[in-house]
Amino acid sequence: MMPFPKIHDLYIGRTVLSYVLAAWLVVVGMDFMIGGVLTEMGNVGKGAFTAMDAVIVSLYTLPYRLYFHFPTAAVIGSLLALGQLAATSELTVMRALGLSRRRISLAVAMVIGLITLAMMINVETISPWAQGRADAYRTARKTNNTVMLQFKGVWAREGDTFISATEGQNRSDGKDRWLELRGMRLYEFESNGRLKSIAYVQSGEHRPNGWVLIGVDRINFSDASVQKSHVDREQWASTLDDTALASTVSRPRFMSTRDLKQALDYRERNQLDPGEIEEHYWAHWFYPINVLALCLAAIPFAFGTLRSGGLGKRLFLGIVFAIGFMMLQTQMARLAGAFKLDFRLAYLIPVAVMLGISWLLFRRRSS
Repeated sequence: MMPFPKIHDLYIGRTVLSYVLAAWLVVVGMDFMIGGVLTEMGNVGKGAFTAMDAVIVSLYTLPYRLYFHFPTAAVIGSLLALGQLAATSELTVMRALGLSRRRISLAVAMVIGLITLAMMINVETISPWAQGRADAYRTARKTNNTVMLQFKGVWAREGDTFISATEGQNRSDGKDRWLELRGMRLYEFESNGRLKSIAYVQSGEHRPNGWVLIGVDRINFSDASVQKSHVDREQWASTLDDTALASTVSRPRFMSTRDLKQALDYRERNQLDPGEIEEHYWAHWFYPINVLALCLAAIPFAFGTLRSGGLGKRLFLGIVFAIGFMMLQTQMARLAGAFKLDFRLAYLIPVAVMLGISWLLFRRRSS
């Protein structure tokens, strides 16, 4: 056997790629307008937020939308591509020349696999950064505070004071909810740009009555001296609220796998509930498996008896099959979180069930 790919593999791959891109464009485009621009329009008039800002924020969210909707586009595009080849009898000719269904499936999997790899790189690099920029831009336009996102940290400005923190978390204890920043630094400047003081804070909590700083070591600079002081706890008179800073505290579904792992380790060390962090962490690992499994499992619906009709019916059944899988896996993940089960099993069981059913259908389909 000649090395992969052969000319028929390239032809199938090109066809699949064109249909996947077309389906992807439609799905992402609809979500961009409805879930993006139209949703952000609700912020118009808040602060300095305008309609153009709604478009800008939505553009920042495109990398994550591409990642999130690719599995759906991959299934629909693959089915449409193979359906088109079947409708024009090209699959029949390929089968008559000795091309097996496994070979056709491999050609589809190679194209889907390459795009999946790009999406995995996207969710680890571009998507978290872009989503952070979207949140920061939205908050900055809606409030009078300047908030920006840096890699692995929170930065904000309020007047002549700059605030940084190594990490932030939304905490809760029953009905009590607050934002906690750890590893804080407060840099206070004079109006002429001269550094006035630096405060090293173990943690800061935004409560209903304002900020509480815990473990504060402060260095004050004057013309002739430098003074150092320490307090265990102090109130921080600041109008900077948790709404403004929340834009720099990454939500689990927008975090990279590495950041999710660090957050997961932190919670485990402190015996805290990992919550949805663990769910999204394993979702990242199972993403490529899900995409390839979805496409391979849906392929038998595109074959059927190639000379027979019913292509639309097979495509409909294949799409319903894929959507059913995604719904099943989502519910399994929710049940795992509710009953403290292993998320790996929650993600693996639907894949095994789907591939098992697809394998039986694949064997029953006649060539």
